[in-house]
Amino acid sequence: MQRRGEKALIIFITAGDPSIELTYELVLELAKSGVDIIELGMPFSDPLADGPTIQASGQRALKAGITVPRLLTLVEKLRTKIQIPLVMMTYLNPIYRYGLEKFVRRAREVGLDGVIVPDFIVEEAAGWRRLLLSNGMDPIFLATPTTPLERVKLIAWKSRGFLYYVSVTGITGARDRLPEELARNLRQVKKVVRIPLACGFGICRPQQVREITQYTEGVIIGSALIKLIEKNKNRKELFKVISRFVRNMKVATRLKIFLEKKEKNN
Repeated sequence: MQRRGEKALIIFITAGDPSIELTYELVLELAKSGVDIIELGMPFSDPLADGPTIQASGQRALKAGITVPRLLTLVEKLRTKIQIPLVMMTYLNPIYRYGLEKFVRRAREVGLDGVIVPDFIVEEAAGWRRLLLSNGMDPIFLATPTTPLERVKLIAWKSRGFLYYVSVTGITGARDRLPEELARNLRQVKKVVRIPLACGFGICRPQQVREITQYTEGVIIGSALIKLIEKNKNRKELFKVISRFVRNMKVATRLKIFLEKKEKNN
């Protein structure tokens, strides 16, 4: 999940926002700029965990014609160009309507590496988990600050690839400040999980990345990048802004470099 001496930078992007064609180009740019894992979001009309930024991007994507089959075709096309892990994040409704077994078969064919379904809880997902694992894909589940540690252990045991830890009690969205108790929560979670831990929700600044990756193997960023896509209508300028943003965040994952600089300044 992580390269030597640094932590994994995981970027979420809503597939189809503002178009499927631009998503394809943006994913290639993200991979070139140093992203380690890309989450492709398949929007749903009634999301539970998404804040205003991702909800708006989902609506734009749905209007642009994104569907589960089109997203999987996008993955197939991307696989001819890049080899970094591609994970799909969606809600149960879209893949249930498509057909769970049909979805997994097609996802395996196109080269998807894992799936995150926030409203598919581990206690009810045994069949789904077996289906993914038997087809070479990772089931990735979420834990939150209100999840008891015993249940965190269960969620982590059922997950593969990494455990997605939600930094805040609430919905997605960039935040200037993360909860003061986050570091304590992450330290407690690290004591009970045996797979890589990645933390997401609200992360938008390099300093936040540096702080979080002291306790995790990866960090997940979504809303901050989607805001850049929304604001920059000029394609050439957008790619420059995205590349600069990602490279700054990637530098922040190099904890060893950060600590060495910190020691020199003390």
